[in-house]
Amino acid sequence: MNKILIPKKKPIFIGEVSCNHNGKIENAKKIIDIAKKYGVDLVKFQTYSASSLTIDSKKNDFLIKKGLWKGKKLWDLYKQAQTPFSWQKELFQYAKKKKIECFSSPFDVEAVDLLETLNCPVYKVASFEINHLPLIKRIAETKKPIIISTGTSQLKEIDLAYNFAKKNGCKNIILLYCVSNYPSKIKDFNLKNINLMKKRYNCRVGFSDHSIDNRVASAAILAGADYVEKHIALEGQNKGLDIKFSIKGKEILKFREDIDVAWKLRGKDYFFRNSSEKVSKIFKRSIYPIRIITKGEKFTKDNVSVIRPGFSLDPSYYYKLLKKRARKNFKPGQRILLNEI
Repeated sequence: MNKILIPKKKPIFIGEVSCNHNGKIENAKKIIDIAKKYGVDLVKFQTYSASSLTIDSKKNDFLIKKGLWKGKKLWDLYKQAQTPFSWQKELFQYAKKKKIECFSSPFDVEAVDLLETLNCPVYKVASFEINHLPLIKRIAETKKPIIISTGTSQLKEIDLAYNFAKKNGCKNIILLYCVSNYPSKIKDFNLKNINLMKKRYNCRVGFSDHSIDNRVASAAILAGADYVEKHIALEGQNKGLDIKFSIKGKEILKFREDIDVAWKLRGKDYFFRNSSEKVSKIFKRSIYPIRIITKGEKFTKDNVSVIRPGFSLDPSYYYKLLKKRARKNFKPGQRILLNEI
């Protein structure tokens, strides 16, 4: 696994630029700047042209009838949203200059070819491309890690994409649980899918968040997500095709803080107690003498008791203790140790 994809002390936060540049490369660069400033780990672009996704048609099939982009033609949507091929090299170089890692979602084989010339370290397959086998094959052939988003897909579709990528040479696959409606509502999510996917595919799983509520991403971390992808935009930005489900400026820092807290709360992969709890042993019970006990005397129900605090012999030894004799003299309230019975 590429080291930039290995979460250590916090989840990996992927900032999706998408079309929030609103057709201006300088805006894309500014988004990279705020990503770096507010704690994003990886910046992600999209690499496609409208002609690689659809055709310029007014036929009913090509009109968006519901949702955030209702009334638009597919062609017009993608024409407006695209990050031109001619920008890609400059944006990769700019991200490198700003010392933040970047990668992209290619939407066709030609896009992969371009990104390979830029040494793109990892590729993402967007949710709506999960059945685009020629694209997955070309990415898998690069031998680089693939992040596959799973919005709208049933398990049989995820099975196909995952196994096809493996078959074609990809050894490192990360799956993202995703709900592909915009913006997504609380009722749309089933975060148990994250753990189900981890068990089914035996791989790392993350979360692609199109909601407008930080609690969803935090809950996804608690449910087992190691990665969170979120659309990011400029401070105060109110225009953009994706702006309704993007976080802006300082909101990015708040999102970072929230998912980091969730990561700490999720804790370790083994049963763990923090040493800070030791102070509370005073409120637990243990076995103490309640009367004077002389050396050689038997321990009885009358001379010992299970009381607070919890610094003496553990109560699990109580019935064994009643069969033993003291190896020393004890005063009431004096701790009893195992080697003293």
